[in-house]
Amino acid sequence: MKDINLPSNSMMLSKDFLFGVATSSFQIEGDRKGRLDCIWDTFCEKSGAISDATNGDVACDHVALWKEDVALIDDLGVDAYRLSISWPRVMMEDGTVNEVGMQFYVNLVNDIVKHGMKVFVTLYHWDLPQHLEDNGGWLNRDTAYAFEKYAEAVAIALGDKVYSYATLNEPFCSAYLGYEAGIHAPGKTGMANGRKAAHHLLLAHGLALKVLNRLSPKSQNGIVLNFSNCHTTTSSEEDKHAAKLADDYHNQWYLKPIIEGRYPDVIDMLDADSQPEILDGDMDIISQSIDYLGINYYTRTLYQSDGNGWFEIVPPSTNKLTAMGWEITPDAFSELLVDLHKRYNLPPIYITENGAAMDDVLCNDEVIDDERTAYFHTHLNAVNEAIEKGVDIRGYFAWSLMDNFEWALGYSKRFGIVYVDYETQKRTLKQSALAYSKLVKSRINGYISGIK
Repeated sequence: MKDINLPSNSMMLSKDFLFGVATSSFQIEGDRKGRLDCIWDTFCEKSGAISDATNGDVACDHVALWKEDVALIDDLGVDAYRLSISWPRVMMEDGTVNEVGMQFYVNLVNDIVKHGMKVFVTLYHWDLPQHLEDNGGWLNRDTAYAFEKYAEAVAIALGDKVYSYATLNEPFCSAYLGYEAGIHAPGKTGMANGRKAAHHLLLAHGLALKVLNRLSPKSQNGIVLNFSNCHTTTSSEEDKHAAKLADDYHNQWYLKPIIEGRYPDVIDMLDADSQPEILDGDMDIISQSIDYLGINYYTRTLYQSDGNGWFEIVPPSTNKLTAMGWEITPDAFSELLVDLHKRYNLPPIYITENGAAMDDVLCNDEVIDDERTAYFHTHLNAVNEAIEKGVDIRGYFAWSLMDNFEWALGYSKRFGIVYVDYETQKRTLKQSALAYSKLVKSRINGYISGIK
């Protein structure tokens, strides 16, 4: 079995550094009958939307198997488990709490804490209740205020048993992929839709953050953003400018308002109809101080000029690819972390997602996924390099705990360190899980310190 090794003097080998695994509600929970419909239920019914024509009705059947899953996580030896709450599972259409749904998470959180692990909760991992989408979804400013009420209900139920709350997971994906490119639910398109949705998502973040700070002030309260370096394959000024625009449009659009209270200058290049409506006080709400920033990273993206002053994506330039067709670029990961550190006055950082889909094969109850283990090895060392250069990183979460519903790609791609047989729901630890567990358990004794 290949190992994951870090330098012997790495701060990441101290118990002060958190290691964890991550999942999301729609991708693993199943039990559709136990909740309201969400936008992904509807999207899955759209012809051609999901590559293998599947849905999340059963997924990994986590609602039924959660106790076994928590025990499995505990056996890995990790310090923390990052999960997301299903908004349509805990809230009714009239805005009251679904007590049965909420109790599921109360029981889950209590059990994780009982096992001695820290709980990282994400309030929104893309599963917007369908009835809110029917009223405009994230194109409707009222959705941000519905999110505020939902955040209040969760914070009252779970409180500071939760070590860390994230308001949103990857608002880029919700806004751009869901409302601008149409690749994700709800499948809408257009720049104006994407920019409006992004603004309302960030407003929802700020409103929810106020609630979390009021009701659970002892928790670490922040947000999770995804980043992909914007590189070029040429040295032309046009292409470098295009990559800068892409970075502002896809990456900094979500971080700059939170840290600096303003959108990147690229907003001024958009037609008036494509610019979001920003009301008085919005940016103050959005730019409240966060306790931490969650960063999700998988790969870089290559861009070139489209010849009209804008940018376009170009294919990968190497053959070192994951099953998603994404370049394996650990050096870009450390570059990204150091760049963000130099550019902004950031709070402490958690790497809240990092991992790779590979073409896994189960043979004799084993999955020899050496390529995934190598991915973790190089990317964990990239995190170590960033820490050595002064970036304040407090933890790392492998994506994902187990194979699951991979959104528009259905069950065709496997990101898990645990193999899931979707027919039997049997879980099998892959070699990468064993290697990750070995690393986590090898650390010196110590204590896990908080940020606040």
